[in-house]
Amino acid sequence: MNEKHMQYVLTVLKEGSFTNAAKKLYVSQPSLSQIIKTAESNLGAPIFNRSTDPITLTPAGQLYVEAARQVTTISTNLVKQVEELSNEEFGKIRLGISVQRGMELLPELYPRFKKRFPHVEIELHEQGSATMEKSVLEGEVGIALLTTFPKHADLYYDLIQEEQLVLIVNRDCALAKRIRPGTPIDILEAKDETFVSSRPGHSVRSIQDTLFITRDMKPKIDLETISIEIGKHVVASSPVVMACPDAYVDTSNSAESPYFSYPILGVENPRHFYACYRKDMYLTKYMKGFLEILHALRNPAKNT
Repeated sequence: MNEKHMQYVLTVLKEGSFTNAAKKLYVSQPSLSQIIKTAESNLGAPIFNRSTDPITLTPAGQLYVEAARQVTTISTNLVKQVEELSNEEFGKIRLGISVQRGMELLPELYPRFKKRFPHVEIELHEQGSATMEKSVLEGEVGIALLTTFPKHADLYYDLIQEEQLVLIVNRDCALAKRIRPGTPIDILEAKDETFVSSRPGHSVRSIQDTLFITRDMKPKIDLETISIEIGKHVVASSPVVMACPDAYVDTSNSAESPYFSYPILGVENPRHFYACYRKDMYLTKYMKGFLEILHALRNPAKNT
């Protein structure tokens, strides 16, 4: 399999069309089409269904892409292993992380990692949890830090921290005046409240919407945001509520806390915080070090 052909085929698949892929690869569309035709000629079968939009793979194309990803993984692993033979701690971690998780975690994680591995680059791929696992499977991202539940057989899910979904509630809301802060509640208790919500595609939104459906409730969602940080500030200043992971919010319910928090009962398939990577990926010394530092930050009691 030709490395250039593989790269071009995978880019066409990812971008969904020859036009978009040509722009991504900085080549003309006729040149790209000719390279794909050469790859198909070498394979002896069409790789793409060109009549679909976005473009899709033929059965032979599915086999080709699977093999291409395996070859890419083998090549990447070989480079990493050879680097380690020379005892040089140089390299790159392509890290998938959400903006919110990055704001919360990287100020602690980055300086500790760079102190231990000063010559290793961290290349950030800032994405939502909904797309990160796909990026890991396709090899675009090496390690992804995300809130999810294990669901892909080809991925390893390293549990970093268990998380619980909580409802943060402005102190002037009827719920806050009716129920003692910190009390575990069913989401039905908030059926008459106004919600600030994560946008569709966020893992918290998926859990929240499932709870709404199972409880047959249709609360008012007055504001949607991609940022939990924005939502927290809105809840602190307005009589609204928001569902979010406890790792991101103040759950002390102290006099200084800007809102009250309530653990949410009845969550099926709870999502926790994982470091996720392909099972067939070779973990270098600095990748293992990265995961060790991450565990130490999120589970300090286990590392004392």
